[in-house]
Amino acid sequence: MSDTHLPRRAKRLPDRLIAELPHADVVFHAGDWVDTATLDLLEDRSRRLVAVYGNNDGPELRARLPEVAYAELGGLRFGVVHETGPARGREARCAARFPELDVLVFGHSHIPWDTVAPGGLRLLNPGSPTDRRRQPHHTYLTATVADGALTDVTLHRIT
Repeated sequence: MSDTHLPRRAKRLPDRLIAELPHADVVFHAGDWVDTATLDLLEDRSRRLVAVYGNNDGPELRARLPEVAYAELGGLRFGVVHETGPARGREARCAARFPELDVLVFGHSHIPWDTVAPGGLRLLNPGSPTDRRRQPHHTYLTATVADGALTDVTLHRIT
């Protein structure tokens, strides 16, 4: 997930998303939390949390979270970052910045994104479960990682 912006854009995370947390081996959050209560909630309810701060996150969140986070899962190297710049040229720019990664999870735009850069870097943006902006739905992503492969990448719409 990314761009939760709580409590500005919504009062809390959607029940459907909270219900998914115990089923996930790893939860990613690509920044713009706004409040520390959401970070506390995800730390308490997630088996493992890989998360970063975003441009709307203040000193308390920046003290607890990195700008870029890394994790190796199921033989894949993941990175998480909030901003990747404009959509135009994103794949090449991210591939150059993160040549060691297999998957980059990012946020900021609130626009779901799933592409592959030259060289194979997979770029995933889950959108936002609480602030859809100009998108038709609130969203988050799930995926399966096993034996060096990312499968079952699913964009979930919250109605």
